[in-house]
Amino acid sequence: MTPAATADRSAAAIAARVVARGVAPVCAAGCSGSTPGREPRWQRETGGATDALFDLASVTKPMTAVAIALAGMDRTAPIATWLPEARGTPSERVSLELFLAHRAGLDGHRALYEPILRGQSVDLRGALRTAASARRDDAQGEAPPEGFNPVYSDLGYLLAGVALARAVHASDAGEAIAKLVLDPLGLAGQAGTVRDLAARGRYGPFVPTEDVPFRGGRIVGAVHDENAWALTERGGSGHAGIFGTVDAVLTFGEAVHDATTEAVDAAFHPGPRGAAKTGPLGRVDLGWLVRERGGEGVGGTLRAGFDGKSPRDSSAGPSMSPRSFGHLGFVGTSLWIDPDAHRVVVLLSNRVFHGRHPAAIRSARPEAHEALWRRAAQLSPDLA
Repeated sequence: MTPAATADRSAAAIAARVVARGVAPVCAAGCSGSTPGREPRWQRETGGATDALFDLASVTKPMTAVAIALAGMDRTAPIATWLPEARGTPSERVSLELFLAHRAGLDGHRALYEPILRGQSVDLRGALRTAASARRDDAQGEAPPEGFNPVYSDLGYLLAGVALARAVHASDAGEAIAKLVLDPLGLAGQAGTVRDLAARGRYGPFVPTEDVPFRGGRIVGAVHDENAWALTERGGSGHAGIFGTVDAVLTFGEAVHDATTEAVDAAFHPGPRGAAKTGPLGRVDLGWLVRERGGEGVGGTLRAGFDGKSPRDSSAGPSMSPRSFGHLGFVGTSLWIDPDAHRVVVLLSNRVFHGRHPAAIRSARPEAHEALWRRAAQLSPDLA
């Protein structure tokens, strides 16, 4: 194999191909693999815009879910335990876990930022009541134990993020994620909200996202999601607001892998387990986040904080195991964790730079994830 052919398989080459295809003007890619049967020992490679801070968009959601688990919050308690704004709404008695699993019966989105378009400020209490009241027509009455049919919902995570912040006395979900997840992983300065990164002396470089006229033009150093921007500004909401480098997201993915591999194995192969949970996130049970939950339609793969691999046409790529789990972000970000192959892949881009509806990302993601998954096996002879 020639050096050029080998280079074509590198993370840098994978990121460059995403850019060359016109998917996004900026991209970073990374992959890592851990040797099975040993203490976690990760071999990693990154390429592209590795020093840049990307808006992680909905890749914030797994961080919110992990932070809730680490905070020791009672996931069976109703959301109104922390949010009095939810009292008297259809969500009042729905458990926190069902919001994280997208099974609380809520619509996916409401334009809570809409008062800003009229020159008015957004009332937090009113916005939370609107979100908690956004019950779908097909989800009436009391929520079943496993929840309603799954429908992906930013609103559920917005509510869960406020609950998290109040439970740990943080200013918002972004601060709570930093305290519970990012700081223990040694990621201060590599991941966080714009506010918290600045407090650590990190002011960029931030990757630009979309041109939004009502927000003054090109968005740089501010969260792309309008609801997160309206409600938490330079901070972070439960569904969006964390920025990070490709190395930071890989570190998070590796830690989740190490903390959940035993739980994933137990779910698919019941019986006595000898290995203990490991890593910085292994001090509490995270198994309930990654267990399969089922349900009709495309939402049936949704877990709590993560999504599973779809049986057909998954963005994860063809080689990643059926037990893999991860998350996508609207701006063009993604994280996938394969507990069978012990690999983590990350693709960060600003694909919304070209607008919200380009189709190029749909074909680029599985190809890039597949290439990164295969690259992880080449990083060490132990992983081949």
